Amino acid sequence: MFHKLLIANRGEIACRVIDTCRRLGVATVAVYSDADRAARHVAMADGAVHIGGALPAESYLRGDKIIQAALETGAEAVHPGYGFLSENPDFVEAVETAGLVFVGPSAKAIRAMGLKDAAKALMEEAGVPVVAGYHGADQDAALLATEAQKIGYPVLIKAVAGGGGKGMRLVEAAKGFADALASARAEAMGAFGNDAVLIEKFVEKPRHIEVQVFGDGTDAVHLFERDCSLQRRHQKVIEEAPAPGMTPGMREAMGRAAVRAAAAIGYKGAGTIEFIVDASEGLRPDRFWFMEMNTRLQVEHPVTEAITGVDLVEWQLRVASGEALPMRQAELTLTGHAFEARLYAEDVPRGFLPSTGTLTHLKFPHGARADTGVRAGDRISPYYDPMIAKIVVHGATREIALSQLRRAITGTEVAGTVTNLTFLGKLAADPDFSTGDVDTGLIGRKLTHFQAVDPPPGRIRALAAVAAAGLKGAGGFTLWDPLERTIHVDGDTPFTAILQVYGPGRARVLLDGEVFELTRGPEGWSDGHPGRALRIGDSVSVFAEQTWSFDIPDPFAVNSAVAGGNLIDAPMPGLVKAVFAEPGQKVSAGDRLAVLEAMKMEHALAAPRDGVIADVLVKAGDQVEAGAALVRLKDEAE
Repeated sequence: MFHKLLIANRGEIACRVIDTCRRLGVATVAVYSDADRAARHVAMADGAVHIGGALPAESYLRGDKIIQAALETGAEAVHPGYGFLSENPDFVEAVETAGLVFVGPSAKAIRAMGLKDAAKALMEEAGVPVVAGYHGADQDAALLATEAQKIGYPVLIKAVAGGGGKGMRLVEAAKGFADALASARAEAMGAFGNDAVLIEKFVEKPRHIEVQVFGDGTDAVHLFERDCSLQRRHQKVIEEAPAPGMTPGMREAMGRAAVRAAAAIGYKGAGTIEFIVDASEGLRPDRFWFMEMNTRLQVEHPVTEAITGVDLVEWQLRVASGEALPMRQAELTLTGHAFEARLYAEDVPRGFLPSTGTLTHLKFPHGARADTGVRAGDRISPYYDPMIAKIVVHGATREIALSQLRRAITGTEVAGTVTNLTFLGKLAADPDFSTGDVDTGLIGRKLTHFQAVDPPPGRIRALAAVAAAGLKGAGGFTLWDPLERTIHVDGDTPFTAILQVYGPGRARVLLDGEVFELTRGPEGWSDGHPGRALRIGDSVSVFAEQTWSFDIPDPFAVNSAVAGGNLIDAPMPGLVKAVFAEPGQKVSAGDRLAVLEAMKMEHALAAPRDGVIADVLVKAGDQVEAGAALVRLKDEAE
């Protein structure tokens, strides 16, 4: 086993690797950017090295600086985590050339699976089922359109490089193919520097089921399957293991295919074989096809650890240090059911826009595993993925585990930034998901419901009013305070309430003709139902069935008039990738005026109305803050 390991990553995965290293007695070295000087993974590691600026290209993608840091600190091996350089074969070779061990597969294996078209051809040779499609090198647009027609609509256009849904478009009919192809190619080129695509038949009721594999370069095993069908725009939201409705015959067939895939490239380390499954007639052994292989540890690996009792990071370190597979296939068993929900700083009602902000409060419930790279007081940066944590639960049955997931989501408390907690809660309560009737289109079909903003009920506003008033002690107001006070609360649903204190730890809130009786206990004020309110600065968060946030107005604030409908501003901090407007240009409502890149995603900013461009205030390459004006339309009276 290694004595010292450098972790070439950040956030929750870096913290996750450090946890295992501590248990194994392995010293750790963290690397960090300007934005991560005070990050949790830096504090947890035994040592840390600064490697550059906040942008990934200036730090976490600088393989040369990472290798230099490993050599200078005496690390023997480099763990890449996932993302960044984890599937970069050139980095693997550079690590090994420097005399270090790369904790992961060989550069050859990564290259073999790096391009989807080549990987599919390799899998066909290995006897792994592959979905019908065109994977050829000829990228002529007319040829691709002809191939799509042969396959039969609907089809998927997919970038041959990369992943995460980038460069992927669903085409329902031939008339939309040309535009979808151009869009997919442009996105693929921007994300991966490669605009080549492949065409695949779109499965009507697709489920995304993947198999965890592990190899030591000679032998390989599978650690059963995970269902990752609950997705939004090809991004996973909630994962579970095992897959609901899985039969022994289907599991055996998928496991054999996954092991054949790993053996075909002499795989070493943790990897995932992703399959697309046609669930229109249930799960059948003849209805699954290879999609791609992820040659790294996956974000959702904790659910596999939960059902197998295996620490996959420990396995990675042991195999990378020269040991054989810790267990054989016959020794691996599956116990119970597990879920993982990804908690993000994102504004769901506003189209899942990534959000920034300082985490003024962060608390996870007892009984759930929370893999996180942040603490209360940390700032969610615009430079990286906005994940706050992965919430993981495990139970004896799917029903029990799902009940635990709902409790864990409800019991998670976050303040200081908007999150997708309410969205996760609605997903966990969805009747189709509850019964295991899932497919990759479930969220899209019910998106309006999942994105809807539920107005806070009276009891929630009553709790917010008490918190806004600053009532803390069991004795109520101080002696010079009135026993009755009018409380004004702002936010998406501003309101005014009358607060009365009539005894130690006893209060009454009068709101919209209703009366709410509250008492104060060890956890704060309560109306007898689960939930508590927390005031931090000028805001109040109420944690109950979901999280509601309110603002406390400044009584001395002066309203100022602002221009309406003329400015197109940045909804978040980010990099201006492109500008499509110029002064004097006529535009229509919905026309794309600029593209902003933030947190690894691109966001198109459109004209709010018909009009004429007055000013363009930024150019491509500019870094802007949230609220910065980008484009101004002429006033409608001009």
